[in-house]
Amino acid sequence: MTAIVEGLPAPQREREKFDVREWFDKLSGIARIAVSLIGALIIFGVIMRLKGANPLTAYHDMLSSTFKSWDSMGDILVRATPIILAALAVSVPARAGLINVGGEGQLLMGGVAGMGTSLALGTRLPGTVTLVLMILAAALAGAAWAALAAVLRQFMGISESVTTLLLNYVALDIMFFLIYDRWKDRSGSGQPTSRALPVGQRLPLLFGRVHEGILLAVGAAVIIGLIFAFTSWGFRLRVVGGNAEAARRSGLKVGALLISAMAVGGALAGIGGLTQLAGAEFKLRSGFVAGYGYIGFLASWLGRHRPGYVVLSALLLSTIVIGGDSLQIDSQLPAASVNVLMAVTLLMVFGFGRKKAVSA
Repeated sequence: MTAIVEGLPAPQREREKFDVREWFDKLSGIARIAVSLIGALIIFGVIMRLKGANPLTAYHDMLSSTFKSWDSMGDILVRATPIILAALAVSVPARAGLINVGGEGQLLMGGVAGMGTSLALGTRLPGTVTLVLMILAAALAGAAWAALAAVLRQFMGISESVTTLLLNYVALDIMFFLIYDRWKDRSGSGQPTSRALPVGQRLPLLFGRVHEGILLAVGAAVIIGLIFAFTSWGFRLRVVGGNAEAARRSGLKVGALLISAMAVGGALAGIGGLTQLAGAEFKLRSGFVAGYGYIGFLASWLGRHRPGYVVLSALLLSTIVIGGDSLQIDSQLPAASVNVLMAVTLLMVFGFGRKKAVSA
């Protein structure tokens, strides 16, 4: 370990040469996940039958309502944008062995910082310049909110999984305080919301309702994947995540690495909150991020914290959420049915979608 850390060779030197067994394991892993997803649909179909709904009809209605038009498919991309960034906010700390349950709060703080920047600058600057400053402010706010949990872990020994979860509620209260008082739109309908963003400070549209935030989300996933694979920082995080005590004895600054991992993750979630503000909602309100931080947490675990898989997981969960509307409208199932489907899917993948360890 010492020799590896001192030299810090490029991570690609650590890669093994082409191995047929490795590729077979990857393909078998994909097959296991596919079987798990089919199993989840079967189990949920049984649950629907017990509730008096026809599973085949319900699934047909879900598919037809979700993929019947470009607008419906666009809604999946709009919904997936903050989920992808919230999932990456979990994946980066997970590389270092940390559990970030605070994506929801970091999304909220990103939205609050973005709106605060807009309110402070008004229309004095060109809209594009203001939007860039809003993105930077959101990233900084999310990073600071996440780093706070890492600092508490480092210097007070408090588990980051606990502090990040509790900070979600603090962030929500901060937003409520602002939209109920100082930032409340006095000329609005009386509901607790901020004023709407000026058109020039919104993310440009690609088509339909799909905005350029999806490009930010996918681009962030690509960048994080490259950082994991080709940078010494990504390699150090993997060493710390593998054995923090061995990394510390080898000379790595474990505390700084942990804080930086949480800060980068929080910055990504903060940008996710900004994309929701400037691309979809255009104002702060109750239900602003609608649980996207928690769905992002599930997406990261479903994608095994690998950026590419995380994007696919976020799209899958977003599709389930969008398609879940059909369960209420067409199949007359309770609103919580979509959460049941999501939970069954995750349990099946976690339970049967992974290769079992073989004991010696």
